[in-house]
Amino acid sequence: MKAIIYILLFYIRHIYVYTVLSLCVMYLGRFFHKRLVMFMSSGPIWTHVLARDNAIQHWRQMMGPTKTYQAQYSFPDSIRGQFGLTDTRNSTHGSDSEKAATQEIHFFFPEFDMNKWLTEEENTYRTRTSVLKFCEERHVHFI
Repeated sequence: MKAIIYILLFYIRHIYVYTVLSLCVMYLGRFFHKRLVMFMSSGPIWTHVLARDNAIQHWRQMMGPTKTYQAQYSFPDSIRGQFGLTDTRNSTHGSDSEKAATQEIHFFFPEFDMNKWLTEEENTYRTRTSVLKFCEERHVHFI
């Protein structure tokens, strides 16, 4: 898939506290849980399904370190280096594994059939055997 990051799905949405609670259950009991829930439900969020070779690793590199201070001083051009406010309000999230990505994609995009995309479309993105287009209105790539 070369070095391009393809945007397969994109939505701006507001998620409510009860939804965030179900999404962040793995952090229950951690000192930052309440702050994270309140921040994530405080306004609209941008959700994406991205595709690229080593997409998780590449996206995490673009985001920069979770610790905002470290991001601002060691990786100032990263997303968190530019936009992170605190370690809890660090401006972005990215799945840390394929398993987490699959769960999070299903959570935010239940209509997305990952198996279908992998079997029917991924190769086109990987080899660019068809012309790929970008829809500016929906902010997504498509065949």
